[in-house]
Amino acid sequence: MHDIKLVLTDIDGTILPYGCDEVPAATRAAMHELIDAGIAVGPCTGRSRPWATRYLAGDKSLTSTCVGTNGNEVYLNDDVLRRAQMPAELIARVASVTAEQEGAGLFWIDGDDVYQASGSREDLTACSAAYGKAAKPGLILPEAPVVKMNIFVNGNLERTREVADLLNATFPELDFDVPQPMLLNGMPTGWGKGSGVRVLAEALGCSLEQVVVFGDADNDLSMLEAVPNSVAVAGATPAAAAAARWHIGACEDGAVADAMRALARGSWPFER
Repeated sequence: MHDIKLVLTDIDGTILPYGCDEVPAATRAAMHELIDAGIAVGPCTGRSRPWATRYLAGDKSLTSTCVGTNGNEVYLNDDVLRRAQMPAELIARVASVTAEQEGAGLFWIDGDDVYQASGSREDLTACSAAYGKAAKPGLILPEAPVVKMNIFVNGNLERTREVADLLNATFPELDFDVPQPMLLNGMPTGWGKGSGVRVLAEALGCSLEQVVVFGDADNDLSMLEAVPNSVAVAGATPAAAAAARWHIGACEDGAVADAMRALARGSWPFER
């Protein structure tokens, strides 16, 4: 008997097909079915909560419970359970190092606003058209602590991982992971999606056995490894697929939505 109390899902490549601007309506409807069934649901994403809401068609009810910015922010029913802040001086040092790497740079986000701190706008846009378009003009360093920081690398996956390795070796107080080619997440050491899930489960008063998580990428590893009922979509990275207990169909086929609807009905949709 599975008594599921919390369902969390990565966004990019898990419920949002790459190249799309919005999570499909069927997936959003499935999330509402979970809510109606008394099961908490929300994103567990590298995106900030405002950007996650944007990709969920502006539906704030789907991000009132949320693990955002790779675990730096945790919300339950809009209450802030955790919010990491990285010092502005530290962000400036990371920006300086990334500026020395060909094709690389740093951007940071405050609410809805995107600021580029190093690198070229052309490289940022090549790595993420959405962030390149949204970023304020010029290079701007923060004057106050930052919650969300990302590194962009205009290169392939191997090159992206090279930059991640360099930054992890240079800044022991930070962790950098690779959610996809050309982008890195930055967070305080020891923080991540897995620790965010634990904070949220504790606040809900449920065990990790009562949580289901969906993911596809290497930045989902801490989440997939923390939760017994972890699920990888088809096409997940080898590491994410290996970490997950259960495996389902592809993001593009709405596999997560199908699983969510089954959970909302009280049935168990997973098989080895």
